Parts: sequence; C-alpha cells; structure tokens
Amino acid sequence: MNLNARAVIVFLLFLLIIPIVQATKGVEPLPQACLSDCIQPFNTVLGQSPQGVIAYSNCSARCVLPKAQFSQGVFTGISWQCVEFARRWLLHNFGVVYGSVDIAADIWDLQTVTSSDKSQQFSFESKVNGEVSEAPQRGDLLIYAQQFLNTGHVAVVLKVDDLNQKIWLGEQNYSNQLWQGDYARVITFVRQADKVFLLDPYLLGWKRVIR
Repeated sequence: MNLNARAVIVFLLFLLIIPIVQATKGVEPLPQACLSDCIQPFNTVLGQSPQGVIAYSNCSARCVLPKAQFSQGVFTGISWQCVEFARRWLLHNFGVVYGSVDIAADIWDLQTVTSSDKSQQFSFESKVNGEVSEAPQRGDLLIYAQQFLNTGHVAVVLKVDDLNQKIWLGEQNYSNQLWQGDYARVITFVRQADKVFLLDPYLLGWKRVIR
C-alpha cells in the first residue's frame, strides 16, 4: 500500500471517529448502583400520568445520580428520585414547587410552596393520616416517614374514588416497575369514627397546596 492510499484510509477512519466522539461527548457515566440489578433500566419511561407528566425508572432505590433536572426552566430535583417527580407534577399542574429537601420525608415539615416565577407563596397544609375526616384529593402529596428506606417517599394522588375508597398514585423510585396504564399503583382507605385512614405502611399523611 502506497503512502497516498494509507493517508486516504486514515482520513476516512478519522471521519468515522468524529461522530462517535461527538455523540459520547458530555454523556455522564452512570454509577454502578444505577446499572446493576435494575428493576427497569435507568431512564426507562415507566408511565405517564393523565396530566401528561412522565415518570422514569431510577433502576432501584440504591441508585443516586446527582444530576439536576429542570422543567420549564425550573429546578425539579435530581434524576430520577421520587422528590423530582412530585415537584415536576406540581409545577406542570399547579404552577408551584416546594423548596429543597434532603430526603423525601422532609417535605412533611414544609409550610409553603412557591409559584414558578417566585412571585407568590401558598400554604402547604399537612393532613395527618387517621386524624382528618376528608380523604385526599387529586394533587395531594402522600408523605412517608424516614423509616421507609431511611429517606421516606413521596407520591402524587392522581385520582380518588371515594365510593370504593381507592386512591390512584403516580411516583418515581418506589418499585421502579412499569405503570399499570396511567398510574403506578392503587391503595385503599377506610373510615373509622369519621376519620380517614390510608392503608399504606409508613405513611405520615398528605400535603395539600392551598391557593
């Protein structure tokens, strides 16, 4: 092979390598905890709420990828934690977000939410499970105690059937299973002495945006 032919081959190989480098440039490698023993592969679409908010797989509860997510220019959390989905759902449906928290259970202590443009604040009321007479409603956030996975959990109430005492939830990083249609799971509740009690372990209660 003469020098000119070899130069042509090298040049062609160079042209093939450039798109590969460009495609991988800036791609953040996943931690091993986000690659092994996944329920669904990280970043898989698990489902979509009736309001159009998508939930993604976090692989498993062991996976923590400190990558910030934004929606409509607003910070929603890190990929793909339960806190991120709940904040993004409130943003898209109510135009509000709650503040930064270290773990999901800390949402219980928040007193206000803020409009996406930061011009207004609204009350963020706590409803203790088993101590109120009114069932959750669409848009309420169920908050689970820190004893659950040492972080707690947050899920969004998507639909309530008061007659049959059922609640449909949307969430990320709970089971990381594909959703059953437009919801992640269904829980039930009972009424005792005119009080509502949701039958789900570790549940503190639910938070409601008052506008």
